[in-house]
Amino acid sequence: MTVKAILELKGHDVVTLGPNEKLSEAIKVLAEKRIGAIVITNGDRKIVGILSERDIVRAIAQAGSMALEHSVRDAMTAKVKICNAHHTVNEVMEIMTTGRFRHLPVEQNGMLDGIISIGDVVKRRIEDVEREASDIRAYIATA
Repeated sequence: MTVKAILELKGHDVVTLGPNEKLSEAIKVLAEKRIGAIVITNGDRKIVGILSERDIVRAIAQAGSMALEHSVRDAMTAKVKICNAHHTVNEVMEIMTTGRFRHLPVEQNGMLDGIISIGDVVKRRIEDVEREASDIRAYIATA
């Protein structure tokens, strides 16, 4: 299964914020949307960073409650790993495992096209394994 297939099922919607928003606003959006990361764009869907719960924890650990008044730019991860529609689930799992992160923006032609979470990847991988097991059982039953 590819990233393209996952996005066809889940959609291409991504929660984004600008880099000049306050960290307190980003936290409110994360809580309201019940998500773990926000892709940071300049309004043109060009990815300039990603802000995860871990980034927020680090910012608060360094600056205390004053961090809430800082801009997202101060806390975000600017060097964002991305994937594209042609990556496989196994390739995305490798990228996430190696980088130790749970969200991977999907880019197409230099612009944000979606986001894949570790939950999306695990769900699809489990479906693949279940389908393979079912195929094997069916093959054995007919042999």
